[in-house]
Amino acid sequence: MRVPLSWLREYVDLPATATGRDVQTKLIAAGLEVEAVERLGAGLTGPLVVGRVAAIEELTEFKKPIRHCLVDVADANGTGEPQEIICGARNFAVGDKVVVALPGAVLPGDFRIAERKTYGRMSRGMICSSDELGMGDDGTRGIIVLPPEIETGIDATVLLELYDEVLDIAVTPDRGYALSLRGVAREAATAYGLPLRDPALLDVPGPNAHGYPVQVSDPVGCDRFTARTVTGLDPEARSPIWLRRRLQKAGMRTVSLAVDITNYVMLELGQPLHAYDRTLVHGPIGVRRAEDGEKLTTLDGVSRVLDASDLVITDDRGPIALAGVMGGAHTEIADAVPDPETGRIRGTTEVVIESAHFDPVTVARTSRRHKLISEGSKRFERGVDPQAAAAAAQRTVDLLVLLAGGTAEAGVTQVISPSAPRTISMSADHPDRVAGVEYGRETVVRRLQQVGCDVYGQDELVVTVPSWRPDLTEINDLAEEVIRLEGYENLPSTLPRPPAGRGLTLRQRLHRRVGRALAGAGYVEAPNYPFIGKQALDQLGLAADDPLRRLVKLVNPLSDEEPALRSTLLPGLLGALRRNAGRGAHDLALFETGLVFHPAAGAAVALRLPVDRRPTDEEIAALDAALPVQPRHAAVVLAGAREQSGWWGEGRPADWADAIEAARVIARETGTELVVEQAQYGPWHPGRCAALHVVVDGVKTLAGYAGELHPRVVKALGLPERTCAMELGLDLVERAGGDTLVAPRISAFPVATQDVALVVDEEIPAAAVEHLLTLGAGELLESIRLFDVFTGEQIGAGKKSLAYALRFRAADRTLTVEEATAARDAAVARAAESTGAVLRGA
Repeated sequence: MRVPLSWLREYVDLPATATGRDVQTKLIAAGLEVEAVERLGAGLTGPLVVGRVAAIEELTEFKKPIRHCLVDVADANGTGEPQEIICGARNFAVGDKVVVALPGAVLPGDFRIAERKTYGRMSRGMICSSDELGMGDDGTRGIIVLPPEIETGIDATVLLELYDEVLDIAVTPDRGYALSLRGVAREAATAYGLPLRDPALLDVPGPNAHGYPVQVSDPVGCDRFTARTVTGLDPEARSPIWLRRRLQKAGMRTVSLAVDITNYVMLELGQPLHAYDRTLVHGPIGVRRAEDGEKLTTLDGVSRVLDASDLVITDDRGPIALAGVMGGAHTEIADAVPDPETGRIRGTTEVVIESAHFDPVTVARTSRRHKLISEGSKRFERGVDPQAAAAAAQRTVDLLVLLAGGTAEAGVTQVISPSAPRTISMSADHPDRVAGVEYGRETVVRRLQQVGCDVYGQDELVVTVPSWRPDLTEINDLAEEVIRLEGYENLPSTLPRPPAGRGLTLRQRLHRRVGRALAGAGYVEAPNYPFIGKQALDQLGLAADDPLRRLVKLVNPLSDEEPALRSTLLPGLLGALRRNAGRGAHDLALFETGLVFHPAAGAAVALRLPVDRRPTDEEIAALDAALPVQPRHAAVVLAGAREQSGWWGEGRPADWADAIEAARVIARETGTELVVEQAQYGPWHPGRCAALHVVVDGVKTLAGYAGELHPRVVKALGLPERTCAMELGLDLVERAGGDTLVAPRISAFPVATQDVALVVDEEIPAAAVEHLLTLGAGELLESIRLFDVFTGEQIGAGKKSLAYALRFRAADRTLTVEEATAARDAAVARAAESTGAVLRGA
């Protein structure tokens, strides 16, 4: 909303010394977002005067049309003689009044006017267009042609109101009243402690039976409709300069007098209006829901197919406007044009003024459905004062009579659905408890009355909300009004005092340790948005009944393509990998730790917690019960080289083993033993997929998967070949590791190393053999490492040799050879018993 300061002063007697910056500071303190203050006329200096074109000589010897003009500027040039001016524009004629910049003037952009010889003639000034004066769009092109009654030689900067300041306000959805001069003036009056001259306080005649017939079939969609009729309009009447300039400063284009007046009143009072050419409206005006498939050509020339939930204005032929959004082309106000037969000017001479109040949700949905956002729809969907409809219609009628020579018909139509004013009961000290400041009852009552509320009662207040504030619906809204008007800057800054002895939770510490460990292993953290769509799960190749397809859907998603919260971290990470690979980064290792979301069984509706006290344990528990299940996961994705080649040797590409190793890195941070088994699942390659298990409360529990992605998934997502991934449940890993992390012990006694090579069937996983060796070796085993895998004729078909290095150490003594050998033999025996393993060479 653009608010000219000169216009604002009509409703509030602001201090004469108050600049736009001063008003901006006051309004920002009151809670309005004043983004900028534009100084109109900055860099413009006179002399700039009104001139009358006395003579025009066409210079035809040049490639483009050039005119040598004599312009009478009265005594403004000090001589009284006409000014010689060279001009290329052709939209003015002899006798027209124009704006002349005399030598010495400086136009916006530091364009200096001086006498000079051009096209073989002297030019002593310039005839100006609106663009050259920085006036904005005036609806025409070329030179400004002023009304003939304007006096020659007067100061054009005053006539055109070229010097002004304009406040640019970003109006939030809950402050629709600020989309009007009336609403901003009320805030300015409150901020300065000055009275407000409310432009809506007009003498409005009551309804009678002589008004234009109106039938409202949907009182929910339209609870108030006022219709007024004006006849005898002069089709040649044009908007006066003051009206055009105010519209220009407010960022609106001038169209015609009737339309300009409706736009002016909308800016002034915040009530959108529409003017119909009465001769083009057939029968009574109706308000109803559209029928599926009905068509309407709107003022922008687009033929629109209507939906059954659209609210429309109709006559006997059908829809003539989208209610609250845009009028129809068939009843548009006609421009004044000469009749080809008689030569007389013809145009709209009779209008019906519509001033109505429409349901905000209906208007918002219609506007978005048809991708049609208008000045009217922006106001209706934020909430318009229903009580201002009659005043806005009266103001429009008064201006049409004054400026277009019309006659207001005595008939007044008002269709009103009965409704009671909204009242809210509130304790007088409620704002005190919300803000932590003692305002007192008198301050609370005074501030609410400044907003426009009627307040009754002592300790318990009964507040009647004004019709222009539909956003005030509960006691905390009223508390906010008191707090903002008293000044947010006056709220004390009080730091919370946490009790001693508390720090990060175990879950938070694990989260940080995992992040540091993965970063140390060469991964780069890549956080992603927590939103996904069904297509992402389809691309991962998940089965139709996969639990990950049960999504928590958002009521108001940021994107229709991603309407749900993620159930897995992989889509976001793989998308980040794809984007980076597309930008030339070929060797990638990314990780993310974060929450995933699963629907809770029988989730309740979330409570609205109080803000004036700490919620009770029961309220917090009820709120938690309404939340989805939110486990924390960790995931990695890899592509390209895992180890670079160089003088130190050959590199190697990332493979499934690196993805599994990332899971082991995480498990080591909690001292958890990770059980790795071959598996087949969703996005992973069936022959290169590992299931990751941990033991929780004595039960082996699936915690995630790791491996190389399936070629179909790689192709569907546009990923590099042989991309690998891992996802692991951090909460499960934490539970498996216990509450405390045991620090490693450093022994002063020497280590005893024993190597064993076991021949087993090829289908037996090396991890299973390693697990059995660990169990059999007992507490003396410090570590075990697989260092060689061999297959060949020497060990037989269908067999493989697994070579392990076992390190034994005692915490209190040096082990003997016999003790280390016995531990090794026990480990081999355990593996042989369960898998049929045989010592190689035995």
